[in-house]
Amino acid sequence: MTGFRNLFDREPDGRWAAPGRVNLIGEHVDYAEGLCLPFAIAERTVVEVGARTDGRVRLQSAAEGEGWEGALDAIGPGSPAGWAGYAAGVLWALREAGHSVGGIDLLVSETVPLGAGLSSSAALECATALAVNDLFGLALDRRELAAACIRAENDVVGASTGGMDQAASLLSTAGHALLLDTRDGSTRQVPFAPADDGLRVLVIDTRVRHHLADGQYGERRAAVEKAAATLGLHSLRDATLRDLDALDGEPLRRARHVVTEIARVREAVALLDDGRLQDIGPLLDASHTSLAKDFEVSCRELDLACETARASGAFGARMVGGGFGGSAIALVPVSRVDDVATSVRDAFTAEGLRQPEIRRADPSEGAHRL
Repeated sequence: MTGFRNLFDREPDGRWAAPGRVNLIGEHVDYAEGLCLPFAIAERTVVEVGARTDGRVRLQSAAEGEGWEGALDAIGPGSPAGWAGYAAGVLWALREAGHSVGGIDLLVSETVPLGAGLSSSAALECATALAVNDLFGLALDRRELAAACIRAENDVVGASTGGMDQAASLLSTAGHALLLDTRDGSTRQVPFAPADDGLRVLVIDTRVRHHLADGQYGERRAAVEKAAATLGLHSLRDATLRDLDALDGEPLRRARHVVTEIARVREAVALLDDGRLQDIGPLLDASHTSLAKDFEVSCRELDLACETARASGAFGARMVGGGFGGSAIALVPVSRVDDVATSVRDAFTAEGLRQPEIRRADPSEGAHRL
């Protein structure tokens, strides 16, 4: 806690951690009232926080060069900019919801890898929300906290994300994936313990960094909503493949991804419930193809990572996260982990690309106070 004392000349009131997430399957459907199947990972964001009584907010991060300081009343859509908006936005969202929230001193002392498609932004929001909930005695449940985090990212940061990342960070349990129905917010813990089946989930971070607020994510979301409106539907959750005959061109491709991806989530859950984890591999492959071809959110590095992982022994692989960079996942037998990792690194070298970072992802616990 030395860093906090040096910055703020006081000790924090506590430390809170929130994990990043890997979405096993169900990508780019959370804003179409679809089904997602994320799980929390061991990588986490840790915040050290102290409450203030003067309405001031001071934010610093060990991973970011520049902090932010200002009044609670200065926080709102577009302010503060940059990483601080994710943390400060939570304070704004809770105040907008009518909760009595004061100022804070906050230091981000650990972080989920930034820009890797592992939802570092939601981890920061959720750790902050949990801290503020405790420090100001709000007594909100985790679904209410998730709603505040979503509003912070949508309204303050201006990123048109859905609610999957925040739900995964706050509601996940170790040894499970979280089946999230984004239509009604209901969740179910689905058994998911790859190590028990002699498997590993590898995360291949291409180190190509993306920025979700740059317009591409918002364009995809707008296209999905426009396709639903064209079909006369509230959302594409209600669409069938036959309905899509009324569309063509880009709207057809975007909608086809959403409809088929929701169906793949249902298939994956049925396989996991039946203890057939290995058999989800082809669904991961199909998800990546759909994201690359129909939704057009992949990139050269993500495609190479997935193709190479499959060729060297993975049961299936796909990109995860918003896309345009970030990470891919591969479901790999323990006996092939080293082969897959080596082959992927060699493939990137042969293409003259920056070396990826490869780590295992184990289904872990959700956000908590340390």
